[in-house]
Amino acid sequence: MKKITKVIIPAAGLGTRLLPATKSQPKEMLPIVDKPAIQHIIEEALLSGIEEILIITGRNKRALEDYFDRAVELELLLEKQGKEELLQAVRDIADIPIHYIRQKEALGLGHAVAAARQFIGGQPFAVMLGDDIVDAKTPCLSQLLDVYGEYGGSVIGVQPVPNSQVSNYGIVNPAERIKDAVWRVASLVEKPPAEEAPSNLAILGRYIIRPGIFPLLAKAKPGAGGEIQLTDSLSALARKEKVFAFNFSGRRYDIGSKKGFLEATVDFALKDPQLRDDFQRYLSKAVKGNHT
Repeated sequence: MKKITKVIIPAAGLGTRLLPATKSQPKEMLPIVDKPAIQHIIEEALLSGIEEILIITGRNKRALEDYFDRAVELELLLEKQGKEELLQAVRDIADIPIHYIRQKEALGLGHAVAAARQFIGGQPFAVMLGDDIVDAKTPCLSQLLDVYGEYGGSVIGVQPVPNSQVSNYGIVNPAERIKDAVWRVASLVEKPPAEEAPSNLAILGRYIIRPGIFPLLAKAKPGAGGEIQLTDSLSALARKEKVFAFNFSGRRYDIGSKKGFLEATVDFALKDPQLRDDFQRYLSKAVKGNHT
């Protein structure tokens, strides 16, 4: 079985749920404590053994490329000031191997993935959504790769969500349960009404996909929201070959929403040993309305 070495990170969305902050600033560049959101995602990919990263960008996303580029003036200043730890952190960011393709029209996630066909080159690959940070003991993508290694088919990262939220997600129609956290997929449906949803297993931003998806994306028609939905082509793929849903371990944050962004910021701050104690005291006072 071929080792998966490439990941696609679609990051061309307009970030409308976080306006006006995202009018000129990509939502993927909003900081979770001291790192932009997309760096958390890329670090997960690298920890999972990924060697090549492709970010799908769009207009007003130049900040992504600038962030992962060299910053010569800043490096010289940090070196002059003797701030070796910060200097190394800045240089490490610039050493990450990243490619970029621009999605010229916002036609949906399926359209973004289809734009990466030449980069992928007929191999199985990973997809990590730029909106989704997963805090887990074992990197989320690494968990999916283990399932792929065991079963060989495409793997979709899922977690159960309340029935009141199923209409916000792509939802799995499971054919059979293979073991506790793994299901064979019969089909998938994008954002179904709660009363029509085949399950409450929601697709949450991590995928291992075999290259058979590309011919299906090439002939895909607009689906929910008038966009080319990756979910629809994955559903078609499940009718042709094995596709699995995997309930991964870890806390997933939708940092494209205000609530998810704030939750991630607070939780990651509380995990930072340099911030935790003072910040926890502040939060305790703030909750009691006595933070002045």
